[in-house]
Amino acid sequence: TFTIFLAAIAGISLIVGGIGVMNIMLVSVTERTREIGIRKAVGAKRRDILFHFVTEATLLSLAGGGLGVLAGFAVGWALDGRNIGGQPFNTVFSGDIALLALVVSAAIGLFFGIYPAMRAAALHPIEALRYE
Repeated sequence: TFTIFLAAIAGISLIVGGIGVMNIMLVSVTERTREIGIRKAVGAKRRDILFHFVTEATLLSLAGGGLGVLAGFAVGWALDGRNIGGQPFNTVFSGDIALLALVVSAAIGLFFGIYPAMRAAALHPIEALRYE
């Protein structure tokens, strides 16, 4: 039951993190509306804008996942072999788990970055250039 509890907490954390990435990307789209308009006016296609923002969201999430993996390894290394509550704390470091964490963080960025990227790609150049 404790494992289910931890999985639920992890799932909620992933959703909240994904919503955070989506909000950051929506703010980025709003702040860069003129840039998007200029790019579209000089010939950038919808898929170019879409690819740019999806890639940005994925890399942002991947960087966060990488920092999380490094922080997890650092905390695990610091606590390894210590007695916590009368029980020895033994950590197991696994490259497979670290890789899975990075893949999941990239997938979260990809999934939650699609909506802001679609909003950016749907902007009309004339209206985007008028935007202040």
